[in-house]
Amino acid sequence: MSIAKVIEVIAEGESIEKAVENGVNEASRSVRNIKHVYVKDIQALVEGTSVVKYRVNAKVTFVVE
Repeated sequence: MSIAKVIEVIAEGESIEKAVENGVNEASRSVRNIKHVYVKDIQALVEGTSVVKYRVNAKVTFVVE
């Protein structure tokens, strides 16, 4: 039987996909065995009339050794 743990991260990127990838990459610096990510919220940062970055609030699930 495996035990899984969930942490919540906030990450930014030039696209939603890049923001998710950045979140996983940063989390993997201190956490091993990441299995999946659940994107809870998505935000867009706006300057003037243009979207300049995306921010995701995501739950990262990993298996505890």
